[in-house]
Amino acid sequence: MQTLIVNIKELIQIREKGIHMVSGSEMATLPMLKNAFLLLEDDVIVDFGEMKNCPTLSEAKIIDATGKVVLPTWCDSHTHLVYAGNRVQEFVDRINGLSYEEIAIRGGGILNSAQKLNATSEEEIYEQSKVRLEEVMKLGTGAIEIKSGYGLTVEGELKMLRAIKKLAENYPIKIKATFLGAHAFPKEYKENHSCYIDLIINEMLPKIAKENLADYIDAFLETGYFSVQETERIMEAGKKYSLQAKIHVNQFTAINGIAACVKHNALSVDHLEIVTDEDIEVLKNTQTMPVALPSCSYFISIPYTPARKMMEAGLPLALATDYNPGTTPSGNMNFVVATACIKMKMTPEEAINAATINGAYAMGISDTHGSITKGKKANIIITKPIHSFYQLPYEFGSNLIEEVFIEGYKI
Repeated sequence: MQTLIVNIKELIQIREKGIHMVSGSEMATLPMLKNAFLLLEDDVIVDFGEMKNCPTLSEAKIIDATGKVVLPTWCDSHTHLVYAGNRVQEFVDRINGLSYEEIAIRGGGILNSAQKLNATSEEEIYEQSKVRLEEVMKLGTGAIEIKSGYGLTVEGELKMLRAIKKLAENYPIKIKATFLGAHAFPKEYKENHSCYIDLIINEMLPKIAKENLADYIDAFLETGYFSVQETERIMEAGKKYSLQAKIHVNQFTAINGIAACVKHNALSVDHLEIVTDEDIEVLKNTQTMPVALPSCSYFISIPYTPARKMMEAGLPLALATDYNPGTTPSGNMNFVVATACIKMKMTPEEAINAATINGAYAMGISDTHGSITKGKKANIIITKPIHSFYQLPYEFGSNLIEEVFIEGYKI
């Protein structure tokens, strides 16, 4: 089936094939056409251009986008969307003055989510998670990475990853699964880290690989969680199963974790609220994508990733939600883009590049997602009538999306 979108006010993020990311000053440029058309055929973008060159197609479905902006759907490269229950009480605890670390010490945080997850059936986890997935799709997310990490047991981690796989089978959205068994140390392993890492490597990984449940491997590389050496051991184990690393790092402290991730060819390093000059130097001229999670900083009142400093040093940057029950209970990429502009001083062009083409790179799907490119997936957002795409981050509290198409399906 052909869908022809005509009279597009601004068709943005148009790219030729072969551009997989943008870095540094390139992030300030967002290629676009005004008064444009876009042709979709089944699940693929087949053509676009100025309206004066618009083809006449009698059999195509016509959508009139007069006054509207069309852009690729968001690529959310870091989420924990599959979980059980919520952590509302911790939200109140933080308002009352407790820090993330203090809540964790009291048995909250990741271990709280793990307790709920292990007490919930796989089917119920799936049912709760699909509601969240449907919501973010309507908000314009067309590709998403989802992590495990709230099981922290063999069965709990498998349960999460099976739920992620079921979501991928039942919805048109592209889903990448990341194994995050190294999210925290269970209470029984608090004094025996090596034994828990043995469990990850010798029991969890082989079963995950046998069922083909993960695309990537992750660890929470942070003071009080997994050390540099422990994370390196996990990254090495992942390589044996062709699981490239995507690592949580530098959320609260800088302990040379980024250098270790680059050494092991991590696809992305995520959080980066604390970034040193040495970290920036290490990231230069590598294939590792830095990923910022501004709605996490917003929600738990920690520093924001120093985006301007990183881009001025020539680095690329991606944006993602960190959707999770404790520190970012929102999968709204529109809010992420707006927050990056408002709090991190990214321009709308930079933020949209970070949330589309660079987000696709951070998920390993650059060939099919992240831009308006002939041959890529028919994943597009059509806005309501607006003055320009600048209005998307400017009106941060409004939903300016009118229609979303994911792999040719209207959501």
